[in-house]
Amino acid sequence: MDAGPHGTAHESGQINIDQPGVLAAYLVERGLIGAAETPEVRTLAGGVSNRTVLVVRSDGSAWVAKQALHRLRVQAEWWCSPQRIHREAAGLRVLNELLPPGTTPLFVYEDHTAHVLVMTAVPQPHTNWKDSLLAGQVDDTHVAQFGTLLGTMHRQGYHRREAISRAFGDTTYFETLRLEPYYRYTATQVPQAASFYAELIDTTARRRLTLVHGDYSPKNVLVHQGDLVLLDYEVIHYGDPAFDLGFGLTHLLSKAHHLPLYRARLAQAARQFWSYYTAALGDVPWQAALEPMAVRHSLGCLLARVDGRSPLEYLSRPERARQRAAVVALMARPPETIDGLVRQFLEGIVCDADH
Repeated sequence: MDAGPHGTAHESGQINIDQPGVLAAYLVERGLIGAAETPEVRTLAGGVSNRTVLVVRSDGSAWVAKQALHRLRVQAEWWCSPQRIHREAAGLRVLNELLPPGTTPLFVYEDHTAHVLVMTAVPQPHTNWKDSLLAGQVDDTHVAQFGTLLGTMHRQGYHRREAISRAFGDTTYFETLRLEPYYRYTATQVPQAASFYAELIDTTARRRLTLVHGDYSPKNVLVHQGDLVLLDYEVIHYGDPAFDLGFGLTHLLSKAHHLPLYRARLAQAARQFWSYYTAALGDVPWQAALEPMAVRHSLGCLLARVDGRSPLEYLSRPERARQRAAVVALMARPPETIDGLVRQFLEGIVCDADH
C-alpha cells in the first residue's frame, strides 16, 4: 500500500487531519480541490470526540472537515467507534431536507475509509451560543429559535417516521455516547439515583417516536447574523424526543445555577424554550405524555453533568455539590411540568446554598 503525503497511508484510513499539510493533500487526492490550490487550513478548538479543521479556499468559500476519534478527549476512559462519523453524515443529509435552509451546514463529502466528513462552514462572523449565554447574553429571539428548531425537527421526523426509523433505528452510538456515560455511569457514582436511572433507561428504550438529535445544547449552536445554526449529529437516532428536551433544558438550568446575576433570565429562557418547542411541534399523538418525560430526562442530565463522564467544566465544586443535592431530592418525586422543574430546581440550589 502506498503511503500518502507526509507518510500517511490514506487507503488504510491512517491519516490525521490535524497534521500540517495532511488535509490539503487529502482534499487534492480526493478531487475536492485543484492541485494548484493552496487553501488556508486551521484546526478548530472545541468538542471532545472529533478532530475538526477549517478549510478556507481561494475563492473565499469555506468548509469544515471532521474526523472521529476512537478515544474521546475527557479525563475518564471513554471509547467509541470512529464509524459514528457516518451516522453524522447521514444526519446532516436528512436535516438538510427537514429543517429550514441555513439552519444546518450543507453536506459536501464523506470518506468511509478515513472516517472524514466535509461540510460547508458557517460564515464569519459567528459566535458560539454557549459562550454568549455564559457571558449573560440571553436573547429572546435566540431562545425562540432554539425551541422552534427542535420542535420542527421532531415534527418533521415524526411525519417521516417510516423512512427515519429504517435509516436511524440503530441506537448504538446513542447508547455509547449518551446512555452509558450520562445515565449508567452516573448511577454507579450516585447510588441513591440508581433506581431512577434504571427506570429512565428502560422507558427511553421503549419510546421510539421520532428523529432525535441527541446532543441538543448551546455548545452545538452557532449564531450568524442573528440566526442559529445547528451542528453535531453523531448520536442522531430514532427514539425518545424527551431526551433532546432534557439535554437542552439541562444547559439552560445549569447556567442559571452558575450565573446568579442572570438566574431569573435563564430560568425564563428555559420556560420559553419549552413554549416555543411545543408551538412548533404541533399536534402529534404523543405530545400529552412528553412533558413528564422531558422533566425526567432533565433531572437525569442535570446530575450526569455533575457526576457523569463529561461534567460541565464551568461548575465549581460547591456548585456541583448543590446541583447534586437538589437533583437527587427531585428524583424522589419528580415534578410533572417544566415550570415545576424550573421552580423547584432553583429553589433547591438556593436552599442548599443557604445551608
